[in-house]
Amino acid sequence: MIEIKVPELAESITEGTVASWLKQPGDHVEKGEAIVELETDKVNIEVPADESGTLEEQLAGEGDTVQVGQVIARLSSGSAGGTAVATKTKTEAATEAAPAPAETKTEEVGEAKKVERREEHVASPGKGPIATPAARKLARERGIDLSAVQTNDPIGRINVHDVSNHNATPAPKPEAPKAPVAAPQPVASGKDEERIKMTRRRQTIASRLVEVQQTAAMLTTFNEIDMTAVMALRKRRQEKFIKDNDVKLGFMSFFTKAAVAALKRMPYLNAEIQGNEIVLKKYYDIGIAVSAPDGLVVPVVREADRKNFGEIEKDIIHLADKARNNKLGLSDLTGGTFTITNGGVFGSLLSTPILNGPQVAILGMHTIQLRPIAIDAETIENRPMMYVALSYDHRIVDGREAVTFLKHIKDMIEDPEQLLFEA
Repeated sequence: MIEIKVPELAESITEGTVASWLKQPGDHVEKGEAIVELETDKVNIEVPADESGTLEEQLAGEGDTVQVGQVIARLSSGSAGGTAVATKTKTEAATEAAPAPAETKTEEVGEAKKVERREEHVASPGKGPIATPAARKLARERGIDLSAVQTNDPIGRINVHDVSNHNATPAPKPEAPKAPVAAPQPVASGKDEERIKMTRRRQTIASRLVEVQQTAAMLTTFNEIDMTAVMALRKRRQEKFIKDNDVKLGFMSFFTKAAVAALKRMPYLNAEIQGNEIVLKKYYDIGIAVSAPDGLVVPVVREADRKNFGEIEKDIIHLADKARNNKLGLSDLTGGTFTITNGGVFGSLLSTPILNGPQVAILGMHTIQLRPIAIDAETIENRPMMYVALSYDHRIVDGREAVTFLKHIKDMIEDPEQLLFEA
């Protein structure tokens, strides 16, 4: 048998959830073909087969939490199956020529081997409950009496999943005096309710956002930017930019370059707190918040300070496409030093972005809207304006630094030629 184990996920991730089984018992699996999809705190990972074979057993159900290194499935080796056929053929050939006593001995040996293999997997009635070897091993490690473990298996066999559940919750389940929470039931007002279990990623997002608000001294400062100059520049250069880079020139590359320039002037916004120390980052890996089907993710544009506008736009498009198709890897999501989020794509006029811990600052962009702006004491013009917000951790970033940082962003976007002179 070939054991399929939960692979190493990441340094900080020790468990995942079985999102879906891509193969069912009895299905043939080729080497390298995905068997199961695991959902982790950050990304979904497909677990492939190391060898070809037939899926014999699933040891965890969809929605179950599994640990790194845990056996979650077993395959019968494809090569082993071929050997069995070859052996059978030889035996049949020998049977035709060999005397009857030898044939009887061959059958007895074969039957003994079958019984031996069966005993390896299932205990006899006199030896205790029926359980898989992995379940027995886990029960011994956790000091669990297998006779007390409940199972839903049709033949009463106990597997790893049953032992894990027994360890997590007591076997006896006293009936609650309150009404059972089974299927959604109409409330007294006559309205219907639907109860949906949160995905692992949504649970992680929720816990981390709450953690940030509880541990960081978060404040937000606001400003507004006249987008006239950037919009005019994009209009003039768009055709040539597409020809040279095969992507459109968007606003995000301008804000990314402006953010890098501002971070170099205000290094405490490109930092994090570790214990009683401040770690100033001398590199600029900018996270770009993307709305994915399972929740907000923040893939990272690496070394944004060393990339031109075309490279940044390509990176953002590539990462956003991977996010929407659940193809992001852990390397795409870790190590960011500063984050930019654009609620304007959904029509947000103004909002307060929450820090993406352990980072200490995040820039929020918003929708562009025509507003009457006083050009001087006598002139008012309709200008395309954008509100921007900077949320920051007041533990290490002072108000002066935060306001100055946002002012730098405003100045460079309103006069984008300044970006050409930034190192």
